[in-house]
Amino acid sequence: MNKEIKGFTIKLIIFALIAFGIHCLVFHILFPEMLLFIPIWTIYLFNSVLVLTIFCYLNYKVGKGSAKAYSIFLVLTLVKMALSLVFLLPLFVEKSDNVVPEVINFFISYFIFLIFEMISLNNFLKND
Repeated sequence: MNKEIKGFTIKLIIFALIAFGIHCLVFHILFPEMLLFIPIWTIYLFNSVLVLTIFCYLNYKVGKGSAKAYSIFLVLTLVKMALSLVFLLPLFVEKSDNVVPEVINFFISYFIFLIFEMISLNNFLKND
């Protein structure tokens, strides 16, 4: 594992843990009685794995000399959106009682991770 991936992984873990802690705290303050169909930790794990996978793949492609890193990122972001819909599918199939809060929980973390990913990849590509 090269130093860019190690550094990114450490930053991602720290970022995910801080965001997860804040998200759980706010959720439990605002909705103390609500039980979620999809726990918050699985949402953060899902987003973290996807962000790390995309970074590793882009790091690999840039290392091989590909000049289309931004195009690859856009395609992978579309794939990530499709996987997110598959991840949320049980909410709609099982008819959860709290669909709106569940979807909001997911997309808050999704967009937070997307912003983190874009900033990190932009810094990585500038340095490369």
